[in-house]
Amino acid sequence: MEFAFVSGDPALDLVGTVESRRGAAVDRLAAPGDLERWIGACDELPDGVSVDAASFTAALRLREAFYGLALDRLRGHRFSPAGLEIVNEAAAGPALVVGLSDVGLRLSGDAPAVLAQVARGGITVLADRHASLKECGRPDCTRLYLDRSRGARRAWCGMDACGNRVKAAAYRARRRAADSAESR
Repeated sequence: MEFAFVSGDPALDLVGTVESRRGAAVDRLAAPGDLERWIGACDELPDGVSVDAASFTAALRLREAFYGLALDRLRGHRFSPAGLEIVNEAAAGPALVVGLSDVGLRLSGDAPAVLAQVARGGITVLADRHASLKECGRPDCTRLYLDRSRGARRAWCGMDACGNRVKAAAYRARRRAADSAESR
Protein backbone atom coordinates (compact mmCIF):
# COMPACT_ATOMS: atom_id res chain seq x y z
CA MET A 1 0.00 0.00 0.00
CA GLU A 2 1.37 3.38 -1.00
CA PHE A 3 0.62 6.61 0.77
CA ALA A 4 0.32 10.00 -0.93
CA PHE A 5 2.24 12.87 0.60
CA VAL A 6 0.86 15.79 -1.39
CA SER A 7 -0.75 17.93 1.30
CA GLY A 8 2.22 20.05 2.30
CA ASP A 9 2.25 19.02 5.96
CA PRO A 10 2.36 15.66 7.79
CA ALA A 11 -0.80 16.47 9.77
CA LEU A 12 -2.73 17.05 6.54
CA ASP A 13 -1.20 13.92 5.04
CA LEU A 14 -2.31 11.97 8.12
CA VAL A 15 -5.85 13.27 7.56
CA GLY A 16 -5.51 12.13 3.94
CA THR A 17 -5.11 8.51 5.02
CA VAL A 18 -8.91 8.37 4.84
CA GLU A 19 -9.99 8.69 1.22
CA SER A 20 -13.40 9.82 -0.03
CA ARG A 21 -14.91 10.79 3.31
CA ARG A 22 -18.17 11.93 1.65
CA GLY A 23 -18.70 8.60 -0.09
CA ALA A 24 -17.42 5.10 0.49
CA ALA A 25 -14.56 6.08 2.79
CA VAL A 26 -11.39 4.02 2.57
CA ASP A 27 -9.17 4.05 5.66
CA ARG A 28 -5.54 3.34 4.80
CA LEU A 29 -4.70 2.94 8.50
CA ALA A 30 -6.41 -0.29 9.49
CA ALA A 31 -3.74 -1.56 11.91
CA PRO A 32 -0.65 -0.37 13.81
CA GLY A 33 1.60 -1.74 11.05
CA ASP A 34 -0.08 0.57 8.54
CA LEU A 35 0.75 3.56 10.73
CA GLU A 36 4.35 2.32 11.06
CA ARG A 37 4.61 2.23 7.25
CA TRP A 38 3.03 5.68 6.94
CA ILE A 39 5.50 7.15 9.43
CA GLY A 40 8.42 5.48 7.64
CA ALA A 41 7.25 6.79 4.27
CA CYS A 42 6.90 10.39 5.48
CA ASP A 43 10.14 12.26 4.76
CA GLU A 44 9.63 14.56 7.74
CA LEU A 45 9.39 11.75 10.31
CA PRO A 46 11.88 9.14 11.57
CA ASP A 47 12.23 5.62 10.20
CA GLY A 48 11.77 2.43 12.18
CA VAL A 49 9.13 3.67 14.65
CA SER A 50 7.13 0.93 16.37
CA VAL A 51 3.46 1.58 17.02
CA ASP A 52 1.53 -0.17 19.78
CA ALA A 53 -2.26 -0.32 20.12
CA ALA A 54 -2.44 2.76 22.38
CA SER A 55 -0.36 4.89 20.00
CA PHE A 56 -2.42 3.65 17.06
CA THR A 57 -5.65 4.68 18.78
CA ALA A 58 -4.11 8.05 19.68
CA ALA A 59 -3.07 8.60 16.05
CA LEU A 60 -6.58 7.92 14.78
CA ARG A 61 -8.04 10.31 17.37
CA LEU A 62 -5.48 12.95 16.38
CA ARG A 63 -6.25 12.45 12.68
CA GLU A 64 -9.99 12.90 13.16
CA ALA A 65 -9.58 15.85 15.53
CA PHE A 66 -7.28 17.59 13.09
CA TYR A 67 -9.69 16.93 10.21
CA GLY A 68 -12.55 18.47 12.18
CA LEU A 69 -10.47 21.52 13.15
CA ALA A 70 -9.33 22.01 9.56
CA LEU A 71 -12.94 21.91 8.36
CA ASP A 72 -13.83 24.42 11.08
CA ARG A 73 -11.14 26.72 9.74
CA LEU A 74 -12.20 26.25 6.10
CA ARG A 75 -15.81 27.07 7.01
CA GLY A 76 -14.91 30.04 9.20
CA HIS A 77 -16.28 28.38 12.35
CA ARG A 78 -14.85 28.45 15.84
CA PHE A 79 -12.66 25.44 16.59
CA SER A 80 -14.33 22.49 18.30
CA PRO A 81 -13.27 22.42 21.99
CA ALA A 82 -13.03 18.60 21.90
CA GLY A 83 -10.79 18.73 18.82
CA LEU A 84 -8.61 21.41 20.38
CA GLU A 85 -8.19 19.31 23.51
CA ILE A 86 -7.05 16.25 21.53
CA VAL A 87 -4.61 18.18 19.33
CA ASN A 88 -3.18 20.26 22.17
CA GLU A 89 -2.75 17.18 24.36
CA ALA A 90 -0.88 15.38 21.58
CA ALA A 91 1.32 18.43 20.92
CA ALA A 92 2.37 18.47 24.59
CA GLY A 93 4.00 15.05 24.15
CA PRO A 94 7.73 14.34 23.95
CA ALA A 95 9.90 15.87 21.23
CA LEU A 96 11.68 13.97 18.50
CA VAL A 97 15.45 13.79 18.92
CA VAL A 98 17.22 15.77 16.20
CA GLY A 99 20.75 14.90 15.24
CA LEU A 100 23.28 15.60 12.54
CA SER A 101 24.91 12.88 10.48
CA ASP A 102 27.08 12.74 7.36
CA VAL A 103 23.94 12.51 5.25
CA GLY A 104 22.21 15.43 7.01
CA LEU A 105 19.40 15.69 9.51
CA ARG A 106 18.56 12.57 11.48
CA LEU A 107 15.33 12.26 13.47
CA SER A 108 14.57 9.61 16.05
CA GLY A 109 11.88 8.97 18.62
CA ASP A 110 8.98 6.77 19.57
CA ALA A 111 5.37 6.87 18.40
CA PRO A 112 4.22 9.44 21.02
CA ALA A 113 7.05 11.77 19.92
CA VAL A 114 6.01 11.33 16.28
CA LEU A 115 2.41 12.15 17.11
CA ALA A 116 3.53 15.20 19.08
CA GLN A 117 5.58 16.37 16.09
CA VAL A 118 2.63 15.88 13.74
CA ALA A 119 0.31 17.73 16.14
CA ARG A 120 2.75 20.66 16.51
CA GLY A 121 3.03 20.98 12.75
CA GLY A 122 -0.74 20.82 12.37
CA ILE A 123 -1.19 23.52 15.00
CA THR A 124 1.21 25.73 13.07
CA VAL A 125 -0.83 25.22 9.90
CA LEU A 126 -4.16 25.98 11.55
CA ALA A 127 -2.81 28.96 13.49
CA ASP A 128 -1.48 30.63 10.33
CA ARG A 129 -4.38 32.68 9.00
CA HIS A 130 -2.32 33.35 5.84
CA ALA A 131 -1.80 29.67 5.02
CA SER A 132 -3.91 28.76 2.03
CA LEU A 133 -5.65 25.65 3.36
CA LYS A 134 -7.95 24.05 0.79
CA GLU A 135 -9.95 20.92 0.10
CA CYS A 136 -9.39 19.12 -3.19
CA GLY A 137 -11.67 20.24 -6.02
CA ARG A 138 -12.35 16.70 -7.29
CA PRO A 139 -15.86 15.84 -6.02
CA ASP A 140 -14.91 12.39 -4.69
CA CYS A 141 -11.73 13.57 -2.95
CA THR A 142 -11.77 15.07 0.53
CA ARG A 143 -8.01 15.55 0.92
CA LEU A 144 -6.93 18.82 2.52
CA TYR A 145 -3.77 20.56 1.37
CA LEU A 146 -1.74 23.75 1.61
CA ASP A 147 -1.85 25.67 -1.65
CA ARG A 148 1.62 27.12 -2.09
CA SER A 149 1.22 27.71 -5.81
CA ARG A 150 1.73 31.14 -7.35
CA GLY A 151 -1.46 33.08 -6.75
CA ALA A 152 -2.86 30.19 -4.66
CA ARG A 153 -4.72 28.88 -7.72
CA ARG A 154 -4.15 25.17 -7.20
CA ALA A 155 -7.46 23.33 -7.46
CA TRP A 156 -6.53 19.71 -6.62
CA CYS A 157 -4.61 17.94 -3.90
CA GLY A 158 -2.27 16.56 -6.56
CA MET A 159 -2.07 16.33 -10.32
CA ASP A 160 -1.40 12.58 -10.39
CA ALA A 161 -4.31 11.47 -8.26
CA CYS A 162 -6.98 14.09 -8.89
CA GLY A 163 -5.97 16.75 -11.41
CA ASN A 164 -5.49 14.26 -14.23
CA ARG A 165 -8.82 12.58 -13.43
CA VAL A 166 -10.71 15.88 -13.51
CA LYS A 167 -9.03 16.96 -16.75
CA ALA A 168 -9.62 13.56 -18.39
CA ALA A 169 -13.29 13.61 -17.36
CA ALA A 170 -13.72 17.12 -18.76
CA TYR A 171 -12.05 16.04 -22.02
CA ARG A 172 -14.35 13.00 -22.31
CA ALA A 173 -17.39 15.21 -21.67
CA ARG A 174 -16.29 17.66 -24.38
CA ARG A 175 -15.73 14.76 -26.80
CA ARG A 176 -19.17 13.31 -26.07
CA ALA A 177 -20.77 16.72 -26.58
CA ALA A 178 -18.91 17.20 -29.87
CA ASP A 179 -19.80 13.69 -31.07
CA SER A 180 -23.43 14.27 -30.12
CA ALA A 181 -23.52 17.60 -31.97
CA GLU A 182 -22.00 15.96 -35.10
CA SER A 183 -24.57 13.17 -35.12
CA ARG A 184 -27.52 15.57 -35.21
